[in-house]
Amino acid sequence: MKTKENTQKPAAGLKGISKTAITLLVLLLLAGTYAAFSASPKEVTFKSSAESVDVTVYNSDLGVIKEVRTEQLDAGHNIVYFKGVASHIDPTSVHFKDLTHPGSTVLEQNYEYDLVNKDKLFEKYIDKEITIRINNGDNKETKTGILLSHSGNQVILKDSLGKILILNADEVELPALPKGLITQPTLKWLVNSVATGNHSIELSYMTSGMNWNANYVAVVDNKDENIDLTGWVTVTNNAGTTFENARLKLVAGDVNRVQSAIPAPGAMYNLAEEKAAEGQFQEEQLFEYHMYTLQRPTTLNNNQQKQVTLFNAPDVSVVKEFVFDPQRRHYWGYGSSSDSTKINVMLNLKNSEENGMGLPLPKGVVRVYKKDTEGKLQFIGEDSIDHTPKDEEIRLYLGNAFDLVGEKKQTKYTKISDRVSETSYKVELRNHKDEEVYINVVEHPYGDWEITATSDPYDKKSTRNVQWTMKVPKDNSKTLTYTIRTRW
Repeated sequence: MKTKENTQKPAAGLKGISKTAITLLVLLLLAGTYAAFSASPKEVTFKSSAESVDVTVYNSDLGVIKEVRTEQLDAGHNIVYFKGVASHIDPTSVHFKDLTHPGSTVLEQNYEYDLVNKDKLFEKYIDKEITIRINNGDNKETKTGILLSHSGNQVILKDSLGKILILNADEVELPALPKGLITQPTLKWLVNSVATGNHSIELSYMTSGMNWNANYVAVVDNKDENIDLTGWVTVTNNAGTTFENARLKLVAGDVNRVQSAIPAPGAMYNLAEEKAAEGQFQEEQLFEYHMYTLQRPTTLNNNQQKQVTLFNAPDVSVVKEFVFDPQRRHYWGYGSSSDSTKINVMLNLKNSEENGMGLPLPKGVVRVYKKDTEGKLQFIGEDSIDHTPKDEEIRLYLGNAFDLVGEKKQTKYTKISDRVSETSYKVELRNHKDEEVYINVVEHPYGDWEITATSDPYDKKSTRNVQWTMKVPKDNSKTLTYTIRTRW
């Protein structure tokens, strides 16, 4: 009986291929697969110019930057260099968002800030060969050797004969930029891309070195009854990079931060007699703060202060007030004992729509000017204001009146009991002007108090503020007397 032979035919696709060839084919396929997985990730450098830039500046040494750049990535892992970020960036605040393929993510981030300079170049070339050129009269002598040390322009070389040369280098020739040195601050990412193609990446981060503050210029009319008020904002960019054609937003308010804020450097202002342009910012509420958005793009150069008009409010009604408050100076460190006879000049206004304003005003300095008889603007005083909501009163202390004098004296003290006493005062107000004036005399009583005697009516503003409004004739004087009984 014949044994049945195995007559199974090889698969059609492998017909005519030997076992050796099949083995080789499998090995090649495995090698290709291994190579695909072990290949180095694609390195991509994003262009320094952004398609869009948003800069939000807080008045607490803080800027928030958001920019969009587009570049081609491969599917899988990519090493991405994002150059030109602020040198004062907080790397822990970086937020990456792929607008084209939302599934792409950053697996690893490095902030590279070892910027190239002469000393770092020399350090990288220690024990390596460099070439220097030395001025020798009309000729330049070239020296080549191993760099042993450097200090300023002085270098120590070891030449091919083993001699040690100490030379002053006028020019240095290096073969290449050493690895690890960069020309601008750079974020280096390991990005896992979900698709091959162009990716629009939105980068957001926080940076220090940015600040803004508001300043105001007020011009008082001849009667001291109205002012033309112009608001300015000064944006300071010391973040370490330039933001081209940025959409600028400013946030006003007391935003809590873990680290303490650094005040912005002061700014100089050129005052023009012409009225400023219409307000260029649009205001809106942001959480419990206020945000002002510039209605056009602007460039914020590095190490620059930029000033932009915030608003212009003509013919704002103001009230000039004379205040005699020597006790305030004594207890609050306002002035000195030599100021005890001074009478303050205040300029008061209301931040309301009816008064041509009604905007949330960021804190800042108000500088006040008035025209002299020749029509030239002269500086008459300045004061700072805090963040001021609409419909709130603003009081500006501009200085002390030259022709008004106040004098306060204690005339009597009586101890009624261990916990009760009475004190009497006399206040003399002298007016050397050629017009009558009203002077507000302020007293700050303490404890449980009552006024038991007074020569003129008073107004109790609060538990620590009592005020008399005294009419003082021109080139004359007025006397106020009162007694306060205090219990404690």
